[in-house]
Amino acid sequence: MPDQWYMAPEYVTRGRFSNKSDVFSFGVLILEILTGQRNSFFSDSTGSTDLLGRAWRHWTNGTLLEIIDPSLGGQYERGEVMRCAQIGLLCVQEAAADRPTMTTVVLMLSSHSVALQDPSRPAFFAGHSREHLNVQNRNTDSSSTSTSEGLLPPYSLNDVSITELGPR
Repeated sequence: MPDQWYMAPEYVTRGRFSNKSDVFSFGVLILEILTGQRNSFFSDSTGSTDLLGRAWRHWTNGTLLEIIDPSLGGQYERGEVMRCAQIGLLCVQEAAADRPTMTTVVLMLSSHSVALQDPSRPAFFAGHSREHLNVQNRNTDSSSTSTSEGLLPPYSLNDVSITELGPR
């Protein structure tokens, strides 16, 4: 069953689908498996509102192992978990062009000889993307009320909907 939390932000905001959209969804799945949590709105002591934001915050602070699924009881190879988390974060990067292809993801997962890049900030499904905020700030500074082509105005969770079709 499709879930809005797996959709690539460029598809949701601009209706653009590409081979990197599936990579985004796969990255979300990796992070969900590692943490034992779904990518949906939740609140914790750090104020994070989604799994991607929480994983990114812990990655940048060097505390990623703190959010690994506690039901694993610490019975995992730390290096493997960190590598998988890094791959997951590479898959959910904000810019679709920065995300690896699925072929590269398979290679990264199957070979330890492949060096991984440091991920950049992930896309956030809810709220604003960095791109939208920058355009909005430029428009505000120039006293313009229009938005750039291809970008939608801010939205709330109540403004976003999904239609799910099922067999009869």
